[in-house]
Amino acid sequence: MRSLILAALIAVPAPALAETIYVSNERGNSITVIDAATMKPVATWPVGARPRGLTMSRDGKYLYVCASNDHAVQVIDRATGKVLYDLPSGEDPEQFALSVDGRTLFAANERDAAVTAIDIPGRRVAFQVDVGIEPEGMATSPDGKWVIATSETDNKAHWIDIATGKMVAETEVDQRPRHAEFTADGRELWVTAEIGGTLQIVDTATRKVVHSIAFKPPGVTSDKVLPVGVHFTPDGRKALVALGRANTVAIVDTATRAVTGYVPVGQRVWHLGISRDGTRAYAANGLSDTLSVIDVAAAREIAQIPTGDAPWGVVVAP
Repeated sequence: MRSLILAALIAVPAPALAETIYVSNERGNSITVIDAATMKPVATWPVGARPRGLTMSRDGKYLYVCASNDHAVQVIDRATGKVLYDLPSGEDPEQFALSVDGRTLFAANERDAAVTAIDIPGRRVAFQVDVGIEPEGMATSPDGKWVIATSETDNKAHWIDIATGKMVAETEVDQRPRHAEFTADGRELWVTAEIGGTLQIVDTATRKVVHSIAFKPPGVTSDKVLPVGVHFTPDGRKALVALGRANTVAIVDTATRAVTGYVPVGQRVWHLGISRDGTRAYAANGLSDTLSVIDVAAAREIAQIPTGDAPWGVVVAP
């Protein structure tokens, strides 16, 4: 009887995830909409030129996308897939971060070497602050006090005081920092360094690098290990790191800071999203034109979903 019960439990399929995945396609000038339950595309929405950074409004009604070559942040109605209007953003917005209250977007303007704070309700620029050359990665602190910009050429993370709109400090990091994420408690800032081949952990109290994580995926030469996107699971216990042309996603234990697994995926994996329950991760493969679905617990890819041309950013929404 016990063996029959066990067999029945094993046979029960995992519950379908009632979520929607949005992927910005950099060369496709579009967003692919994917049903997480069926793991199939259900729509393609045309947007502006060279869409990269992608995020969702706090109320879940809108998507914001960086239309980099149109020098604008576009606001998309999730219900219809239509671009409602453009927000002013400065030259060549790459990525952005949303304020804690959801009223301000902070866009990294690569050509301006600046960060633009966009007042969303007012549809205007609140302030612009100069940072390092080629800013890309953006993150806001959980307490709402700081916004971080990483500059690829200057190899720095820049600390901007949101209240004053001033840059107050810089942290030296490894070569070509691409993305930054705060831990949920705000005590650490995790920064990927593409050319440095590392993920560095910054103590937010001292603004100094306190730990570096290197990656050695099996069978991959070091010159292909180019860390880009990093994202935490909802429980904060794991971080998933896209390793670019290594065609691999690394899984890091946040407590021990040890790499616990490597997941081979598609070509030139760029950014990631994670399901609300933390069981799945979704990784955009820029040269394969696919989205990899990763079983986080098993540390393996379970599917690849077709996207548009050169997928870049990923948002997972209820």
